[in-house]
Amino acid sequence: MRSKGKLPLGKSTFSDIRLPENNYLYVDKTQFVHDLVTNGTYYFLSRPRRFGKSLFLDTISELFKGSKELFEGLYIYDKWNWAQTFPVIKIDFTTGDMSSAQNLKVRIHDILTQNMRLLPKEHKILESTDLGSKFQWLISELAEYYNQKVVILIDEYDKPIIDNLQVERKEVAIAAREILRNFFSAIKASDAHIRFVFMTGVSKFTQMSLFSGLNNLRDITINAQFSSIAGYTQSDLETVFADYLENVDKEEVKRWYNGYNFLGEPVYNPYDILLFFSNENVFDNYWWETGGTRFLIDILKEGKHFIPDLGNLLVGKEILNAFDIEHIELSALLWQTGYLTFGETETLLGTTYFRLKVPNFEVQRSLNTLFYNYLTNLGAEKLRNTQIIRFILKNDFNELKKQLTALFAAIPYQNYVNNNLANYEGYYASVLYTFMASLGFSVIAEDTTNTGRIDMTLIAPQSIVIIEFKVDKSEEAALEQIKSNLYYEKYLSEGKEIYLVGIHFSSKTKNIDGFVWEKFQ
Repeated sequence: MRSKGKLPLGKSTFSDIRLPENNYLYVDKTQFVHDLVTNGTYYFLSRPRRFGKSLFLDTISELFKGSKELFEGLYIYDKWNWAQTFPVIKIDFTTGDMSSAQNLKVRIHDILTQNMRLLPKEHKILESTDLGSKFQWLISELAEYYNQKVVILIDEYDKPIIDNLQVERKEVAIAAREILRNFFSAIKASDAHIRFVFMTGVSKFTQMSLFSGLNNLRDITINAQFSSIAGYTQSDLETVFADYLENVDKEEVKRWYNGYNFLGEPVYNPYDILLFFSNENVFDNYWWETGGTRFLIDILKEGKHFIPDLGNLLVGKEILNAFDIEHIELSALLWQTGYLTFGETETLLGTTYFRLKVPNFEVQRSLNTLFYNYLTNLGAEKLRNTQIIRFILKNDFNELKKQLTALFAAIPYQNYVNNNLANYEGYYASVLYTFMASLGFSVIAEDTTNTGRIDMTLIAPQSIVIIEFKVDKSEEAALEQIKSNLYYEKYLSEGKEIYLVGIHFSSKTKNIDGFVWEKFQ
């Protein structure tokens, strides 16, 4: 029996993965590299964290340095001029303390000093306090010394900003933006000395001279040709990792981890897949648990959001392309950080709009848990309510009412202080939506029919539950609305039992005080 190739978990160094003696599995991305290098010079790619951006940059680095032996058997091997090599400047913001403007300046100085190793020891870094000038000097010195144009690879350019997006640290984020603006201005000024530039990040911030000044910078973030430039496709999974898929439910793997869509073939987050295989095929929230979500809570607090809408937004390209620190669109941030992805597109009056959706089951559970905790200030233990799952699966709505009443009774009264949440129907709907979605149910808010919109539809394995909410009105009015608008007709062909539920909330008690239901006959 042959041994399996090793999983490249945590590996972002191309040479380590490609050395034959290390026996690591590798998904060949060099066709993308060939297309980029052949057809342009300046590129920008935004992808969520843990998508393999660092490995892709290191692949480009080894290619331009002429490491021919590492590329044997790959797409680009017989299509590259290995006799020609180039000096490569690597700007890496994935590590380092950037919690202040001064720390960021020190980090940039250290990066430039590290790249000085490409020059003879007698070269001394330019004595200047201006980081942009130092960068420009380094580019010109390398081009002159090697008599060759320079390659510049920038990893996670925006991390100094992203790491400081919390409300109390926003001034640091603004200062970081200005430092980076000056630093990256050296690229435009050095165009005559540059062979190739590739920059990655999570987000594309406005007011950055790199994007406004370099008008020839090509953003390939939502270009269908490069949709799978990072991440694993279904084909990658079934070929490169075929040995690890034995006795694995591939459809369940797809439901949990696939679905990230950049206007092309959907992809998996590599980190999820590698951890799934390395943990003996145990399904878990691997990718989610690696990232900080504090900034999401801060942005939620800045505005009034109907949470269920966030998974069904129709937005224009201009919202997704960029945002600035002073005004961050929540939908853009959720998309750029990987918590939402593209569903279908729609063209209206010549303009293309994108329908956003949650990419997969992992993100559905985790994101809605985050939202639920934000809305209720309740701990995660309140979400471990397997009784509610059982009651829904058994269609025991009398017991479900008791459980939901207890849930709302547990929400601290401070949630309703200095606001009108108790009068806001969307608040109660958001709590129930996020709660049910975090348990793993398929939930549709504002479910459109030919006669109106259902407040919420819950789809269980054997049944469909149509729910209408009212605040300070009777629960009978809610049930009557379902019946009079024939909301149930949308699901008659599903072959499942259909239940109609009307829930009344009281702004005085801040809880359910009316709950009626009946089975559709």
